[in-house]
Amino acid sequence: MANHSFETLAYELEDGVATITLNRPDKLNAFNTQMMKDLIAVFDVTDADDAVKAVIVTGAGRGFCAGADLSAGGETFDYDKRGGEDQAARQRDGVQRDGGGLVSLRIYDSLKPVIAAVN
Repeated sequence: MANHSFETLAYELEDGVATITLNRPDKLNAFNTQMMKDLIAVFDVTDADDAVKAVIVTGAGRGFCAGADLSAGGETFDYDKRGGEDQAARQRDGVQRDGGGLVSLRIYDSLKPVIAAVN
Protein backbone atom coordinates (compact mmCIF):
# COMPACT_ATOMS: atom_id res chain seq x y z
CA MET A 1 0.00 0.00 0.00
CA ALA A 2 1.30 3.45 -0.87
CA ASN A 3 2.00 5.91 1.92
CA HIS A 4 -0.26 8.95 1.61
CA SER A 5 0.44 11.94 3.80
CA PHE A 6 -1.42 15.22 3.95
CA GLU A 7 -0.76 18.40 5.89
CA THR A 8 -4.26 18.74 7.37
CA LEU A 9 -5.61 15.18 7.20
CA ALA A 10 -4.87 11.70 8.49
CA TYR A 11 -5.60 8.83 6.10
CA GLU A 12 -6.02 5.15 6.93
CA LEU A 13 -7.25 2.17 4.94
CA GLU A 14 -8.44 -0.93 6.77
CA ASP A 15 -10.69 -3.76 5.54
CA GLY A 16 -11.76 -1.78 2.48
CA VAL A 17 -12.76 1.31 4.46
CA ALA A 18 -10.76 4.50 3.99
CA THR A 19 -10.94 6.81 6.99
CA ILE A 20 -10.16 10.46 6.34
CA THR A 21 -9.69 12.44 9.56
CA LEU A 22 -9.67 16.23 9.55
CA ASN A 23 -6.53 16.74 11.61
CA ARG A 24 -6.33 20.27 12.97
CA PRO A 25 -7.78 19.59 16.44
CA ASP A 26 -6.02 22.63 17.94
CA LYS A 27 -8.17 24.77 15.59
CA LEU A 28 -11.28 22.55 15.94
CA ASN A 29 -10.46 21.32 12.43
CA ALA A 30 -11.29 24.72 10.94
CA PHE A 31 -11.39 24.57 7.14
CA ASN A 32 -8.66 26.43 5.23
CA THR A 33 -7.25 26.42 1.70
CA GLN A 34 -4.72 23.68 2.52
CA MET A 35 -7.49 21.45 3.87
CA MET A 36 -9.46 22.06 0.68
CA LYS A 37 -6.47 20.95 -1.42
CA ASP A 38 -5.83 17.94 0.83
CA LEU A 39 -9.46 16.80 0.73
CA ILE A 40 -9.63 17.02 -3.05
CA ALA A 41 -6.35 15.09 -3.30
CA VAL A 42 -7.39 12.37 -0.85
CA PHE A 43 -10.59 11.72 -2.79
CA ASP A 44 -8.44 11.29 -5.89
CA VAL A 45 -6.51 8.66 -3.90
CA THR A 46 -9.64 6.81 -2.76
CA ASP A 47 -11.11 6.80 -6.28
CA ALA A 48 -7.89 5.38 -7.76
CA ASP A 49 -7.53 2.60 -5.17
CA ASP A 50 -9.61 -0.51 -5.93
CA ALA A 51 -9.04 -1.69 -2.35
CA VAL A 52 -11.21 1.20 -1.11
CA LYS A 53 -14.86 0.16 -0.97
CA ALA A 54 -16.21 3.03 1.19
CA VAL A 55 -14.96 6.29 2.71
CA ILE A 56 -15.57 7.72 6.18
CA VAL A 57 -14.80 11.38 6.92
CA THR A 58 -14.42 12.36 10.58
CA GLY A 59 -12.63 14.92 12.73
CA ALA A 60 -9.82 14.62 15.27
CA GLY A 61 -10.41 15.94 18.76
CA ARG A 62 -13.65 17.25 20.19
CA GLY A 63 -15.21 18.70 17.05
CA PHE A 64 -15.79 17.57 13.49
CA CYS A 65 -15.15 20.99 11.87
CA ALA A 66 -15.63 24.50 13.23
CA GLY A 67 -16.27 25.88 9.74
CA ALA A 68 -14.02 28.32 7.93
CA ASP A 69 -10.69 29.24 9.51
CA LEU A 70 -11.17 32.95 10.21
CA SER A 71 -7.65 33.55 11.54
CA ALA A 72 -6.93 35.91 8.61
CA GLY A 73 -9.60 38.24 9.98
CA GLY A 74 -11.25 40.53 7.46
CA GLU A 75 -9.08 39.16 4.66
CA THR A 76 -10.35 35.60 5.07
CA PHE A 77 -12.63 35.83 2.04
CA ASP A 78 -10.77 38.54 0.09
CA TYR A 79 -9.58 36.20 -2.65
CA ASP A 80 -8.51 39.05 -4.95
CA LYS A 81 -6.12 40.36 -2.30
CA ARG A 82 -4.74 36.87 -1.61
CA GLY A 83 -4.62 36.16 -5.37
CA GLY A 84 -2.25 33.81 -7.15
CA GLU A 85 -2.20 30.16 -6.21
CA ASP A 86 -5.13 30.47 -3.81
CA GLN A 87 -7.33 31.97 -6.52
CA ALA A 88 -6.31 29.38 -9.11
CA ALA A 89 -7.02 26.55 -6.66
CA ARG A 90 -10.60 27.75 -6.29
CA GLN A 91 -11.58 27.27 -9.92
CA ARG A 92 -13.46 24.38 -11.42
CA ASP A 93 -14.50 24.29 -15.05
CA GLY A 94 -13.48 27.94 -15.35
CA VAL A 95 -15.86 29.02 -12.59
CA GLN A 96 -14.59 30.60 -9.36
CA ARG A 97 -15.89 28.61 -6.37
CA ASP A 98 -15.47 28.81 -2.63
CA GLY A 99 -13.32 26.09 -1.09
CA GLY A 100 -16.20 24.32 0.61
CA GLY A 101 -18.08 24.23 -2.68
CA LEU A 102 -15.12 22.64 -4.46
CA VAL A 103 -14.82 19.95 -1.80
CA SER A 104 -18.58 19.30 -1.93
CA LEU A 105 -18.39 18.85 -5.69
CA ARG A 106 -15.40 16.49 -5.32
CA ILE A 107 -17.24 14.37 -2.76
CA TYR A 108 -20.28 14.32 -5.06
CA ASP A 109 -18.02 13.06 -7.86
CA SER A 110 -16.55 10.31 -5.65
CA LEU A 111 -16.72 6.82 -7.10
CA LYS A 112 -17.05 5.35 -3.59
CA PRO A 113 -19.84 5.82 -1.01
CA VAL A 114 -18.92 8.54 1.51
CA ILE A 115 -20.11 8.64 5.13
CA ALA A 116 -19.61 11.56 7.51
CA ALA A 117 -18.96 10.52 11.12
CA VAL A 118 -19.71 13.87 12.74
CA ASN A 119 -18.51 14.24 16.32
